[in-house]
Amino acid sequence: MFIITADQIDSTHLDDIAGSTVQRLNEKYGSELALPADRTAGDEIQVLVSRGSTAIDIILDLTRTAQWSVGCGVGGVRTPLPPHTREATGPGFIAARAAVERAKRAQLRFALVSDSSPDVTEPGALIDLLLLIRSRRTPEGWELFDLVSRGMTQVAAAGELKISPQAVSKRARAAGITVELSAVPALAAVLENLDN
Repeated sequence: MFIITADQIDSTHLDDIAGSTVQRLNEKYGSELALPADRTAGDEIQVLVSRGSTAIDIILDLTRTAQWSVGCGVGGVRTPLPPHTREATGPGFIAARAAVERAKRAQLRFALVSDSSPDVTEPGALIDLLLLIRSRRTPEGWELFDLVSRGMTQVAAAGELKISPQAVSKRARAAGITVELSAVPALAAVLENLDN
């Protein structure tokens, strides 16, 4: 299982977004969650999923705004599952706690920890590379990414954005959109292997 624990950055000086984020994650990923996303303590949220692809999607979702330190724990969860994520336990949750604490000190505010191997450097480093590309994306790059990631072709996106196909192609290259869209399924497979 994959347990994503996210702690809001600088929550003492910023508005609390934990509640609205939990609601948004439940609405967006509801059927893919093992249990509903939950606020665990103060400004911290936790999500439990069984698929690596969903874990990657949520990690990318949360890190996009740079408002969260995001830890992903991989490992066992005690069954039967309780009704609420905050009540669940197991080695995967201990790994998630270690991951979020490590994420608070990481440059990209992300860390990955497995209950079977606490020092999971390779998969975490691969995710960090994708997060680095995303951290350098401009608002215009995100605008194009949002269109293309929903299935729109670059030609159609050019029409939507009222720019030339050549300008879209240049923007897509600068934003690393093709790299990201190719990397996400591969990273999901890496996570799945880690959970086996």
